[in-house]
Amino acid sequence: MATLAHAPSRSTAATGPRLPDTAPSVRHLGPNWYAAVMGTAIVANAGAVLPLDVPGLGVAYRVVWALSALMLLTLLAARAVHWARHGDQARRHLLDPAVAPFYGCLAMALLAVGGGTLAVGREVIGEPAAVAADAALWVLGTLVGLTCAVAVPYLMVTRHRIEPSSASPVWLLPLVAPMVSAALGPALVPYLPAGQWRAALLFACYALFGMSLLATLLVLPLVVSRLIHHGPLPLALTPTLFLVLGPLGQSTTALANLAHAAPGAVDASAAHAMGAFAVLYGVPVMGFALLWLALATAMVVRAVRNGMGFAMTWWGFTFPLGTCVTGAAGLARSTGLAAFDALAVGLFVLLVAAVAVAGTRTAVGLARGNLPAPPQPATT
Repeated sequence: MATLAHAPSRSTAATGPRLPDTAPSVRHLGPNWYAAVMGTAIVANAGAVLPLDVPGLGVAYRVVWALSALMLLTLLAARAVHWARHGDQARRHLLDPAVAPFYGCLAMALLAVGGGTLAVGREVIGEPAAVAADAALWVLGTLVGLTCAVAVPYLMVTRHRIEPSSASPVWLLPLVAPMVSAALGPALVPYLPAGQWRAALLFACYALFGMSLLATLLVLPLVVSRLIHHGPLPLALTPTLFLVLGPLGQSTTALANLAHAAPGAVDASAAHAMGAFAVLYGVPVMGFALLWLALATAMVVRAVRNGMGFAMTWWGFTFPLGTCVTGAAGLARSTGLAAFDALAVGLFVLLVAAVAVAGTRTAVGLARGNLPAPPQPATT
């Protein structure tokens, strides 16, 4: 799958004045880079819900959260420069069906860092500041996510030219962003005034859950159909198969968190029903997530044997795995089963390994000047 060809930036056009090019690589800094923020932040967020009491882990989570916050601020600034200096390329990204869905990563990066601020960052900046920061990032991330959930499908219908064989798990990115809001919003419920405010946020998160779930159910069959009828994805896109885990793990996490927040927001009978729904939905979905994890892993092994090299798509391994960690931990809290605790810890080990590999390869690429790189035609 090749992206659109690059045109000269307005700042470098022969007919206009040339600005000093202090960071030429910013031209190729696409919205997919927000996946690195998401993948880093989810380590702290997932670690905070694990049943582990190991000295030093809390400090490690806070360090990872601080790193993700720094990455987010740096990337927001770099992307602002990208839009200011290379507006033509930014518009090409929006009109490229292979790139536009990655705008959903912006919303999820904001939400993930905000959730980490409240979960672990409050030990650093204090609870009042952490609540304020999380609330601001949750509202902003939710608004961006809702915008992307509408705008990207609109562009796909009206402006993009999509071949039947080009369906990709990347299409899920703008659709899963509201699910991240649904999963992280419940943490803010106890900080609202009792009564209408708490209930309103709780049910708003259920609405976000529903819109994301139903949209995912529309797109996921297209992805499976593409795989069955057209064969494996191109090598560079194979890691995106892990993106399917995102809505599965995140929806399980959302319902578990909503059930946990319900007793302080709704009456006892409604809270009991929400708790039962979280278990009855979460256990089967987690089972399917494990099935998909096995299939996606087999496809990745095949791609590695066929010569798959490093690309920024490797960050697709990270955040989806993290949502499965939080989903399993939520089921452990809801059911009391130690098996879900063990599953969460095992998936967390895989998550840390994936982030370590993707982060190291990205850092090496940045140090060598190989990243950000212009998109290349994908090979099968």
